[in-house]
Formats: sequence, structure tokens, C-alpha cells
Amino acid sequence: MARRAKFRAVAAWPRFPLTPPLGFGGSVTGDDVWAGPSAPAMDEGGSRIRRRVSVRKRNRPILGSFLDAPTAAELKPGEEEEDDEEEEEMVAGSRRRKTVGVQPVEIIDSEEDMFSEYDSFAENSFLAQVDDLEQKYMQLPQHRKHATDLAAEDLCSESIKHHKLSTTTVGNFTELKPDGYTKYQSGHEDISIEPGADLLYDVPSSQVLYFENLQNSSNDLGNQSTKERNWNSSSHKTVKEELPCNSMEQPQQIIDESSSTVRTSSDMNRRKSLKDHLKSTMTGNAKAQTPVFSRTKQLKETLLSEEINVAKKTIESSSDDLGPFYSLPSKVRDLYVQFKGIEKLYEWQHTCLTLKSVQERKNLIYSLPTSGGKTLVAEILMLQELLCRRKDVLMILPYVAIVQEKLHMIGEGSRGAILEMTLAKILYTSKTTQIIGMSATLNNVEDLQEFLQAEYYTSQFRPVELKEYLKINDKIYEVDSKAENGMTFSRVLNYKYSDTLKKMDPDHLVALVTEVIPDYSCLVFCPTKKNCENVAQMICKILSKDYLKHREEEKQGVIKNLKNISSGNLCPVLKRTIPFGVAYHHSGLTSDERKLLEEAYSTGVLCLFTCTSTLAAGVNLPARRVILRAPYVAKEFLKRNQYKQMIGRAGRAGLDSVGESILILQEKDKQKVLELISKPLENCYSHLVQEFTKGIQTLFLSLIGLKIATNLGDIYRFMSGTFLGVQQKILLKEKSLQEITVESLRYLTEKGLLQKDTISKSEEEFQHSFHITKLGRASFKGTIDLAYCDILYRDLKTGLEGLVLESLLHLIYLTTPYDLASQCDPDWMIYFRQFSQLSPAEEKVAALAGVSENFIWKKASGQAIKKKVDKGIVNRLYLSFVLYSLLKETNIWSVSEKFNMPRGYVQNLLTGAASFSSCVLHFCEELEEFWVYRALLVELTKKLTYCVKAELIPLMEVTGVLEGRAKQLYNAGYKSLIHLANANPEVLIRTIDHLSRRQAKQIVSSAKMLLHEKAEALQEEAEALLRLPPDVPGIVASSVEKA
Repeated sequence: MARRAKFRAVAAWPRFPLTPPLGFGGSVTGDDVWAGPSAPAMDEGGSRIRRRVSVRKRNRPILGSFLDAPTAAELKPGEEEEDDEEEEEMVAGSRRRKTVGVQPVEIIDSEEDMFSEYDSFAENSFLAQVDDLEQKYMQLPQHRKHATDLAAEDLCSESIKHHKLSTTTVGNFTELKPDGYTKYQSGHEDISIEPGADLLYDVPSSQVLYFENLQNSSNDLGNQSTKERNWNSSSHKTVKEELPCNSMEQPQQIIDESSSTVRTSSDMNRRKSLKDHLKSTMTGNAKAQTPVFSRTKQLKETLLSEEINVAKKTIESSSDDLGPFYSLPSKVRDLYVQFKGIEKLYEWQHTCLTLKSVQERKNLIYSLPTSGGKTLVAEILMLQELLCRRKDVLMILPYVAIVQEKLHMIGEGSRGAILEMTLAKILYTSKTTQIIGMSATLNNVEDLQEFLQAEYYTSQFRPVELKEYLKINDKIYEVDSKAENGMTFSRVLNYKYSDTLKKMDPDHLVALVTEVIPDYSCLVFCPTKKNCENVAQMICKILSKDYLKHREEEKQGVIKNLKNISSGNLCPVLKRTIPFGVAYHHSGLTSDERKLLEEAYSTGVLCLFTCTSTLAAGVNLPARRVILRAPYVAKEFLKRNQYKQMIGRAGRAGLDSVGESILILQEKDKQKVLELISKPLENCYSHLVQEFTKGIQTLFLSLIGLKIATNLGDIYRFMSGTFLGVQQKILLKEKSLQEITVESLRYLTEKGLLQKDTISKSEEEFQHSFHITKLGRASFKGTIDLAYCDILYRDLKTGLEGLVLESLLHLIYLTTPYDLASQCDPDWMIYFRQFSQLSPAEEKVAALAGVSENFIWKKASGQAIKKKVDKGIVNRLYLSFVLYSLLKETNIWSVSEKFNMPRGYVQNLLTGAASFSSCVLHFCEELEEFWVYRALLVELTKKLTYCVKAELIPLMEVTGVLEGRAKQLYNAGYKSLIHLANANPEVLIRTIDHLSRRQAKQIVSSAKMLLHEKAEALQEEAEALLRLPPDVPGIVASSVEKA
């Protein structure tokens, strides 16, 4: 029997265009991965790379400092003056720093800047070194003439060499470009710099610091606006400036007229002392009206860059010394202490991270009980890839706790099949990719080892002791593997129940939960969603009124927040239970409700959750005590791995000394439960064959579409390396793996998704190769389930014959997911009521789909139906009515009441429809005959994604802005992205209710970056239009003649 094996993996390999976590300021561009606030220097050409990095540092401060640096307009009176004085004091005091060390200038940055409090840089500052060199050369008369030049050259050669920059102003943008090379004085060797290799090229636009030098360039724009722009010559003004060596520690400025005079007479400056030159330059830079960046921050970044460089060299060496923090900069360790309170790793974590196989980057599977600390190991391994090896980490969703991915349940259904296909393709196409898999529940690990070609590490470590109990009637038994029948008597429940209470609570749940709440937390797992709600209400009816006083104000705050995110609506069950610190948790809640309740539970405001088994598999919410209401999930008896996942939530590391689990059972289930607690975990099996259309067929289509394998021989070799290939002797009884491969290829060919090419006259199958057809490519690009691709094609084709555009209903019907329709069970009275309210145009849509009002009326009245009607079409039209109502009303609560559906289900339907609409769009883009759908589906996908009034959609593109917040902003006058990008966070805080300073800054910063992205895209489009094509006939001919 297949089982649900919780399995997570991390994969890392070089040179894929992904972006590492923003928290670490990383960016991935083309072949270079620069992670951390300062990129590491490489071994070869180290000085050249360091110079490139220093240029990037001057021009591109890290995200945290950029987002929160105040503009001149935002500074309070006197602040601007104080900062100027601080800059001058830093120069004037350079000689003092030689003896007393660096006195950092404290500038309070945003709380989002993860590197803001770092002070452990070297005592000998850059200016102190300058001072030493100056004194050395100025002492001898014969050296005075060229003292400045020599000191500057020697210092640059010892630390970081600089090069010229071209500052080009075009329209609203200022762009810094390196010259091809720089010639140094006194016979020093020329050092070339390739413009294409510079870090300023090909960076992700989302991480471009959008307002670099914006205020200074805006002055130029004002002057240029009255002049006619000549794109061929005059509007491109280039000023070349020699960078001083002190720019290592200074943010690059676009110097205005008042400061540019300092640099016009370079000959005169060379005759001054180097100290005076630095002083005048820094003073000029300080006068420029650009955001103020801390010199302390620049030094912090410099040290972090050096630490990353050292860590990189350490990790590549064979030494056992793993550096400050497992080959990572010590700042990473500091961040773990600061944000997670982790000061020391567990012994098993240290052992795992120092395994020879890990250091050699071999694939690894490690398995530990739930809450053993597996995630931390994965995080450290990923940071090693990002920061030290400069490689990318593949994220496989839906695991959202960290950057690494949960390869969810490799032994369960379509999710397991998708996971297996992903891993198999990585293993087949890349020999340098490292895969790290982790799980709490593994049994047949040998099969997984063979499939992943991985080493295996396991431990039974658990930070908090877990005690398992069974409850039969009012007696509690402790699970004891040494006992004869697997359990020993522990105690009798001591709780006085009246006859009425016994009827309400026959399982003594109140007695069990009141032993721990409200001081400790408790989870009660229930078989069904409805049972969760009923149990929560039952417990609250019996609980003492004293529980209402525990953190009363905070619980009222939770209720208020629930109303705010739900447009004033509140579930009546939650309204009754939250004052007692109790809530239910299942898929019937909206995602916003779940998030809010989880936060309240994590902080102790709520002390009891009644929940379904999905919480154990997907959400990390530990508790002092876990109670299993019954040994069932819905109507199916509990499996061993499900049981282990649920009880694994008991015991909170750092908070509890012990965790308890109690399984409530009836006498009739006693024998089954004793087998459950003693038997081994279920084995994990491949689902490629069982999930035929989502499994093996989809795999073959993608292999041929991606040209990974295009003939039978290559495809069979690929299949031999899959999890199915490893387990073929167990799983394939009737047909061999090759027979299944041939049969699947034949099916795809007959369906018109593949076409066979004959290479030779031989009739052997190995002599045939395959290529993907247009329909196959459309299905592959749109990730359409192959069970529905021909139905989708037929529906879209039929739609072209009479597409109804008077309302959105027809388009919504075409993008309603087929798989959700098969799970739908319509309420026929509601269906008939909605049908009777349709307009003539909407009735036409129903007629085109083949559903009549008469049929719905007969179903609603319970009459027999003689005419056969496709159930899938009827259900799909019903769901399209739900979606249509959602887009008209934009209120999940009112629609869920109208159709008598859980609001969580309505939200999932909306999310699924938005996703499927995007898939259909990609499907149509590959087929010319469906050109008419393209523009229509782009807009529909937006509407389904945001499900708000059209005017709110631009605001909801901004990070941190949901529907409620968008309405607040719109009503306050912030009606576009431009309004938000130019907003003052302090004004936002005063204008918008329940908006924190951090949220306000995030909204403004996100809007600015989005606006910059859009402007950048327009600029690229304009440049492309004005660029001379390389194949212009006259130019090509003349170049040939010259050659």
C-alpha cells in the first residue's frame, strides 16, 4: 500500500537564473551568483573581481539601507546639518583613528536591514592606512613631488583597484558604465575590465535600487525638458570622472554643480596632499543632495565581503576547519541568534553538517522525528550554496517555511508523481546538482537511496521527550513497547461530570484539555471539518467563565482583525469560541483567516485548536499536549505515518520539558490501535503508473518537448533511473517497464500529441524518434492535464463559433478547472434559482454548454431524468456561476452564503480558476487558431487573481497590499502605483488605520521598485526601437566591401 512519506529536498547547481532570499540581499544574474550584501572575490583575478564589487558597492547600496534612507526632504530640521558635520569629522579625525580605532557613526536604519548592527570590522581604518602611506612618502624631500600619486597607486594595488566610470544620463535614468580599461601612472600595468562582465549588467530588475542618484539627475531633467531631444547625439551627455581611492568607503554620487568644481583641476589636486584631496572630495560628496548612507555600513559590508571570501576559500579546501559558522560568515550565526534565538546547534546537526558526503557535495537523505531540527540543516546547506559556492537553490513548492522545498509526499498520488518526475529530470540532465532530501517518516529508504544516488543519515534525536498515551473510557494507558500488550496502566481521569455533561462530552475532552490550557497549548485532531467546529463549540459551552479573562484584550483584538480582513464578516462559531481562547482550523477557513489564527496560537493568545490531519502535515504549530479525537481520518482508519505526524506536534523545543499525545479509542478499535502503535511505517511507492495522465504520459511529453530524450532507447534509459524503475520488480507484475513505455508513446501518438519520425528503414522501435506536435506543445506549455487537453481544445473550438462577450460568463466557463468540476456536488435548488436569474446573453452561454433550465428544474424537484446529460458539463457550469458571482460581488463571504459553500472552498475555487486561466492562455498562445482568446484571457486572469473592483488591481500588485488595504488606500486618495511610490510613509501611517511603520515602508518601497521596473521595461523598448538593426541591407553591403 502506498503511503504518505513526508519528504523534502534541496537541489543546488550552478548558473540558473534564480533569485536567492531578499533578506540576504542576494541576486543571481546569468553566470554570476552574487549573494550577500557584498559579493565575494574569486580566486583567479581576485583583485579584478574585488574592483568590480567595490564599484557595485558604491553605486548599489544593499536593499535594507536603500529602502529606508531618508531623503533630504524627509530629514527633521538639523539632521541634514548633523550628518554633514559627522562626515567632516570622520575625515578630520582620520589620524586619531590610527591609535584609538574606528568610532562608528550610528545611523538608525530600517528594522528590515538584517545587517544594520554589525560592528566587528578591523581597527585600522582605510583613512588610517592612507595617513601612514602619506607620512612615509612625505618625510623625504625627494619623494614629495610625487607623494600623492605613489601613495594612491600603492594603496590601490594593495587593496582594491579602481577604474573609470562613464556616467550617462538618458531621460529619467542615470546609468553607470565602466570604461574598457584604466591606465595607471608610474609604469604600473594596465588592467582591463570587460564591460559585459560588470555587475551592473543583467541584474534582476526587481532588485535594482530604483532611485540611485534620482534627485540629482532630476535637476538635469528639469533643464533638459525645455530643449529638443536629439536621440542621435545631444541628449546623451557623458562625463568621465577619475574615481579616488577613498570611493571604496563612499556611496557613488552624481556630483552637482557645487561639488563638480572640486574635481575639475585634477593636476592641482595631485599636487596637494592625499589627505586634502580625500577631504575635499568627501566634502563635495556630502553636499550632494542624495540619500545619506552610513560610512559604518560601508565598512560593515566590506568586512562581510571579506568573510564570504574567506568562507568560500575554506569550503573549497580540504581542511576540516569549517570557518566561523560551517563555512558561512559569522554574521549568519549572529542573525540566527538575533531572529531565531539559536545559539548552538544540536549534536546531530553538527554531525550531519560535517559528514564527509556533505562536504563532498554528494546527494544526501536524512531522517529524524518531527521537530528534531531538520529545517535548520537545510537552511545552512542552502546558504553555503548561495553565499560561498555562488550556486542556485531550486525551490519546489508548496513548502513555504524556507527557501528549500518540500518534495511533499513522494508516495501519494499526483503530487508524488510530480515530485518523482522533477527529481528524475534533475538527476538525468545534471551530474553536478546536489539533492538533499529530508523526512520524518521513512521506511524503505534503500529504494530512495538508489533512486537519488544518495547517502543516508538518521537519528532518533528529539529535543523534547514525547510520551504516548491511549485513553479507553476514563482510563489512560502509557504506550510501552516492552510491555506484553504494548501499553501499561497510567491513571484514571479525575474530573467530575454531571449526567448532562457526560452526554455532551462522552470522551472527556474537557477534562483532558483543562489539564493544560490556558497556560499551555493543546491541539485536538478531529476526523472531519464539521467535527472540528462542533468540538470547539462543545468545549466552550462547558469551560468555566474564568477562561474569558485570560488575555481578554488580545483575544478581542483577534476578533477585530478577523472582521477587518473579511469586510466586517465573522464566523459565528469563531465569535463564540475565540473569547475562550479556542478556535477551529481546517480548509474551510480562508488563507487570511488561517494565517491570523495561527499567529494568535503561536503567541499564546489562543491556547486550543480543534483541527484536521492536514495541520500535522503542513503547518508547524507545536503544542504541549496533542489529543487524537478518534483513530480515523474521515472514514478511513489511521495510518502509521499519519499517526506519527500528528503526535510529532507534541512538545515545543525551548518551551516544554515534555510533550504528550493521547489517542482516544473505543473498545472495538483496541486491537487495531495496538497494531497501529507497534507496526513499522508504510513503504513509499512510485505513482508514475497509477497517475497515468499526470504521471508517465506527462513525463514523456515533457521529455520530448524539452529534447531531454527523443527516441525510445533514451526514454527507456531515463525510465530505468526513475523511482518506478527502481521498484519495477515490485510494482510491475503484468507488463514490463519497456512495454509500458512503448504503450504510453503509442497512446500519445494516437492522441495527436506526438509524431513519430523514422530514422532508418529498420522496423525496430529503437530506430524511431519522436517530436512534439503543435497540440502537444500547447498542452506541455500550458501544463494541461492530458486527460482534459482534447476536451479543452474542443471547448475552445466550439467557443469560437459563438463566443458570448456581453458578459464574462462564457470566458469564465471556458477557464473553470475540469478537475474541480468532477469533485463538485451542486445544490440543485440554488442552481435553479441562479439559472432563473440569467440574462438572455447568459442563457445563451448555458445553451452553448448544453445545459437547459428544464433539466435543472427536474433535478431540483427530484423528477426522473430520461435524457442523458454530461455530469461534468453540468457541474462545471455550476462552478462558473459561483466564479461569475464572485467577480461581480468581489466578496467571498456573500458568495459562500449564496451557494452554501465553505468560504475556504470558494477561495480555493477562485485560486484554481486563476491558475487554470493562465494555463489556458499559454495553451492558446501556441495555437494560432485561438489568437482571439489571448488578449481576453490576459484580462480575465488578472480579474480572477485579484477578484476586486478594476480600480483596485494596480494597488494590489504592490507587496503587502490585499483587498482591504487596497480599499483603504484608494479611499485615502492613493489611486495608482505612482501615488504609492511617491507617498510619505509617515503620512500613510497617520492616514491608514492599523498600518505599522514597517508595513508603510514596505508598501512605498515595493511601489517604487514596481514603478521602476515598468519604466525600465519602457526604456528597453524605446532603445530597441531606436537601435540600428544588424541586417540593414546598405550597411551590410558596405561592411562587406570594406572587408
